Amino acid sequence: MVPRPGRDCLPNPPGRVQTKPQHRTILFHRRSCKRRVAGDRGEPILPYCQYAPIVSRPYQEISYIAWLEGRSDCLVVDPGLEPNLILEYLDDQRLAPVAILITHGHCDHIAGNGALKHRWPDCPIVVGANEAEKLTDAKLNLSAAFGFPITSPPADVLVREGDEYSAAGFDLLVREIPGHSTGHVVYVWKAGTPPVVFGGDVLFAGSVGRTDILVGGDFGTLAAGIREKLYSLPEETLVLPGHGPATTIGTEQRSNPFVSSSRQPGI
Repeated sequence: MVPRPGRDCLPNPPGRVQTKPQHRTILFHRRSCKRRVAGDRGEPILPYCQYAPIVSRPYQEISYIAWLEGRSDCLVVDPGLEPNLILEYLDDQRLAPVAILITHGHCDHIAGNGALKHRWPDCPIVVGANEAEKLTDAKLNLSAAFGFPITSPPADVLVREGDEYSAAGFDLLVREIPGHSTGHVVYVWKAGTPPVVFGGDVLFAGSVGRTDILVGGDFGTLAAGIREKLYSLPEETLVLPGHGPATTIGTEQRSNPFVSSSRQPGI
């Protein structure tokens, strides 16, 4: 039986249950962008993109630290409930964040904002304009319902569909894909080889963000956004989701049981 999106396969709100245990934190980095070699036409040589996925309890939410080879400034994406792990990694690698990118305002993706802002007060929190109110409202970000109210410092930068945001050498395209959360955005780095999507809780390896119990959840809207704004990217595009392993656009187009590449939902 094919599990229902957001229910049988995603029972632990607001995150996604894992099919097998994961390490608490993955203290290594991987090259997600190959060096582009200059050729006869004078193509530019791109630095490596390196990233570290930091897994935090209790929802196994994944924060990402991303930086370009040879630079000490970096991005932090969706700092979670164990910000000490992020701080330790940044200190170990001698990295300094210059932007905190938020894909959506659910508590497991914003809980570390305060710790990072305390350490780097000039580092801006960047979030979708239709999601910003969740940062400072424990009811809207779902933490109050779970008995541990969490709020974040307010947003410094509001982004909208089609905006470009640049920091730490990354030129990122903002795409708004609601359905899991009202103003959810993803950040697309098209210059990479392969391109990279910091995807939050939109598209997972073999699944999608839950839509059943969350305010503003709508599976049809989510599926349409995935097809229009993610499946239109090159197949080799690397998707770094907010829960679970990385995947590629091509893999999900071919095998995702909830959103196929066709217009019909499901397989």
